[in-house]
Amino acid sequence: MSMTHELSSLVLAQGGGWITFDVKSFLDQFWDNTFDGLAYGSIYALVALGYTLVYGVLKLINFAHSEVFIYGAYATWFTFYGLGFRPGSTPDLPVFELIGFLLLALIASMAVSGGTAVVLERVAYRPLRKRGAPKLVFLITAIGASFVLQQLIFIWRGGNAEQGIRLMRNDPVFTVFGGSVTSVTIITVVAAVVLMLAVNYFVNKTKFGRGIRAVAQDPDTAMLMGVNKERVITTTFLIGGLLAGAAALFYMMKIPQGAAYQGGFLLGIKAFTAAVLGGIGNLRGALLGGLLLGVVENYGQSLFGGGWRDVVAFALLVLVLMIRPTGILGESLGKARV
Repeated sequence: MSMTHELSSLVLAQGGGWITFDVKSFLDQFWDNTFDGLAYGSIYALVALGYTLVYGVLKLINFAHSEVFIYGAYATWFTFYGLGFRPGSTPDLPVFELIGFLLLALIASMAVSGGTAVVLERVAYRPLRKRGAPKLVFLITAIGASFVLQQLIFIWRGGNAEQGIRLMRNDPVFTVFGGSVTSVTIITVVAAVVLMLAVNYFVNKTKFGRGIRAVAQDPDTAMLMGVNKERVITTTFLIGGLLAGAAALFYMMKIPQGAAYQGGFLLGIKAFTAAVLGGIGNLRGALLGGLLLGVVENYGQSLFGGGWRDVVAFALLVLVLMIRPTGILGESLGKARV
């Protein structure tokens, strides 16, 4: 019996559950897990950009950002529903018609998430800044705002997830090393990279982007130099919300039943993990952290079993921070390279 076969059949009992150390499954599904993980990682990265932008400017962990994301998911679902699509079978739409519907859903999702983020900043955080509240108060407010936004959805739609609506099939387009690359994976990864490049260009190459970096580095000096701090902060929340809205559309394409009032909690925690993993306050780090997290948790699911997917994701964060406490890239927004 080979060493690989021995390892693949090893089962360890722990806490009444079972851990399967299935090397054969890991190797057989390696490329499928890699490509699928890149799709999940792209979604994490887009949400992580919102965390990292707000932290870079305000040094605030906006835990309500997960609800900004899930509001976009509901906007996507209601856009699909309003266009006449219903849960059940996937329609066979012409390509240009499909693109048009997806763009409408993207606009609606980004508008709702962006608007939610701006309202959140004005209602919850701006009054605290005017009163000079300590950082701990901001953190507690963020957690409270997260629960408020959750409960508003619960009161409106109840606790059950919306039935999934699919506009396109997640069919394989081509294979690489035996692993299938699906249409949803291609759209999600390409869109995430394009949005990341756009945000990176905006922050590092435009006049307003220089204002964002100036406020992130030294807000008082930036104000003396004529930078409108409040407008910069509002715009930062808006950009983060727009990216979360885009992520919500791709999430609903990947997991159509994801529109639930608590649906953003775990994904928000993972996106925050991705931001810390890559280097909190670092735009490139958010993308790197998200992609790495998505791939590694898929590997862990295949190797240890589906119940260990989230454990592997957070264990990765602990291991990286033990070696490099500032994250993989470890560069703050205020010190980002131009």
